[in-house]
Amino acid sequence: MPASRTRHLCSVAAALALTVAGPATAATAAPAGSDGLREVLFVGNNWDGTADVVRSSGDFAKIGRIDVVPDKQQRMAEINADPIKWIYFMSIRSQVGEGHDQYVDDMYSTPDGRSLVVSRPSFADVVSIDLVTDTVNWRFPVAGYRADHMAVSPDGTRVAVSASTANKVQVLDIETGKELGEFDTGDKPHENFFTEGGRYIWNMSIGEVTTSLDDPAWDWTKGDRHITVVDATTFTQVKTIDMRSRLDAIGLKNFSDAVRPAAFTPDWSKLYFQVSFFNGFLEYDVATDRITRVKTLPENPATDPDRSTWLLDSRHHGISMNPEGTKLCVAGTMDGYATVVDRASFDVGPLITASTPYWATVSGDGRDCVISEAGADRITAIDFATGQKVLSVPVGDHPQRVRLGHVPADWTGPRGR
Repeated sequence: MPASRTRHLCSVAAALALTVAGPATAATAAPAGSDGLREVLFVGNNWDGTADVVRSSGDFAKIGRIDVVPDKQQRMAEINADPIKWIYFMSIRSQVGEGHDQYVDDMYSTPDGRSLVVSRPSFADVVSIDLVTDTVNWRFPVAGYRADHMAVSPDGTRVAVSASTANKVQVLDIETGKELGEFDTGDKPHENFFTEGGRYIWNMSIGEVTTSLDDPAWDWTKGDRHITVVDATTFTQVKTIDMRSRLDAIGLKNFSDAVRPAAFTPDWSKLYFQVSFFNGFLEYDVATDRITRVKTLPENPATDPDRSTWLLDSRHHGISMNPEGTKLCVAGTMDGYATVVDRASFDVGPLITASTPYWATVSGDGRDCVISEAGADRITAIDFATGQKVLSVPVGDHPQRVRLGHVPADWTGPRGR
C-alpha cells in the first residue's frame, strides 16, 4: 500500500474514552427471564451447511442438528441466473472455500432461543432459521457478494455482520432482519465486537488473503487493514487503529498489520490479537494506544515454511480468554496444536495436538476452551486450569465458528429429524 495512504489517528483523550467502565459481557447474552431455555454450543459446519447443537459444558454431547441452507435450491437458482453472482460464488468456492461452498460462517441464537441467525458466505446473506421447523424466518442479503463474521449485542437484540466484499459492517435487528445502520471499514472486514456493554462496535479488517503475494515485501498489496471503532447507536466513527505504526514502533516492521481473531480482557482494557503469518499473539493497551507485549509460540518443524501454502494467510487463527481473564487459549492452526497461555506470565501450557484448529471459544461453565478442528470434523475441549485435553466430540464437515447460545429446554432438533 502506498505510504501516502491516509491513516486515521485519534487523540489520547479519545483513547481514554474507550477505556473500560464495566465487566465484559458473554458472547451471547442470557435472555432476561430465561426459564424454559437451555444453554448450548452451536458448531457451524461450513462445508456441510449444518450446525450441530451440543451441550455447553461437561460431556458436550450432541443434542441436535440444524440445516442452515433449507432454501438452497432457491438460492442456487438466483445465483445461476445472475452472471456476476455466479462468478463470486465460484470464486468463494475455489479460493476461500478450498474447493467447497461456504454455507455457515457465524451464528447466534435469538433471545427467546427459538431461532438461529446465520451468516452464509456463499449466499452473501444473513438468515434467521426457526429451530423447530428448520425454515427461514427472514433473509437479509448483505452488501456485495460475501457475508462473514458477526457479533451480537450484549442484550441479544442486534447482530453486526461483515460484508466482506463491500468493505462495510451492517447491523440488523435480530428478530426481524431489518437493517438498523451500517458503517465503512477497511478492506475485507472480518471479526466484530460489541464492547463496554454495547456502547461501541469494533471491527477488524484483514485485507486480501487469497493471493500468493505473501512475502513481507509484498505486504502493501494486501490493502487497507485497520480496526474501526464506532458508536453502536449512531454508527459514527469514534476512532481507527492502524497497527502498522504500532508494530513499527516496537521494531516489528515485517509483521502483517492484519488483525485476525482477538480477545478482550473482562474490563476491556487490553486486547490480545493474532496477525497474519505469525505463530503467536500480541497485547494491545487500549488507553495508551500501544502494543505492550508480544508472545511467540512454538513452531511445528513439520509446518511448510512457504507462507503461500498457509490457509488464508493464517498461521494461528483462534484465541479466547477464560471468564476470569487469567488464561488465554490459542489455536495454532498451521502448526497443528492448541495451547493455554497464562496471561500474566505468558507461560505456555502443553501443546495439544489438533487438526487445523480454526477457532477457540469458552464453554458455558467457563472451565474449558473449546476449539474447532476443521481438519478432523470435531470439537475438542481443553481445561483452562491444567491445559490438558478433556475430550473430543465428532461434528459435521469442516467445523469453524463455535458460539454459545440457547434453545428451548426440551429441544432435540427440528421436527422430523
